[in-house]
Amino acid sequence: MQNSFELLCFLKQKGYLKENAYPLWWQNAGNFEIIIGAILVQNTQWKQAFKVLERLREKGILNLLALSEIPQENLAFLMQDLGFFRQKSQRIRQICSHILQDFGDFECFKQEVDRKWLLSQKGIGNETCDSILCYGALREEMVADKYTAKLLRIYGYEFEDYTMLKEWLVSGILEHYQEVCELYKEEIPLSKLYARFHGKIVEYCKENKI
Repeated sequence: MQNSFELLCFLKQKGYLKENAYPLWWQNAGNFEIIIGAILVQNTQWKQAFKVLERLREKGILNLLALSEIPQENLAFLMQDLGFFRQKSQRIRQICSHILQDFGDFECFKQEVDRKWLLSQKGIGNETCDSILCYGALREEMVADKYTAKLLRIYGYEFEDYTMLKEWLVSGILEHYQEVCELYKEEIPLSKLYARFHGKIVEYCKENKI
């Protein structure tokens, strides 16, 4: 495998995401809950994170104002079947408060937020930052997660840090973008392509226990 375009071709040929009902892979992409889901899923299986997300939705508190105002011990109680639930409850309350303070609402956040702001928030590292930008704010950002690093290690690729891994993924797509469009039979927006490319990698790795 010479580049990330070849990886994309391989995964598309295998049929990954064909049965996925969500155009950008992550359910409810473009909505506020992506921020919360991206924090909940840190070092946690998505199935467990999703349970908590649904619990917050059922309680009627899956919104900026409610999560910024709920007492931390109450939020932690609703998240106690997750790893690091106290830490995550604190970070969720903080980022919701900061979004309200700096942007006013989620729609303004989507339009104006940048990497610098997100990375300045406690508990938001590169992967969570790109997940929020890609799936929450619908930006042209590729997520380079642990699944990707493990998969590429099989093909002999080792990267010193997150940035180098992400650059490898992005460069192959940009260099072969016209071929990507031919593959998809449309001029696919990079925001959609990066979201689906990451989704294909995750689904492949889960199915093949990588």
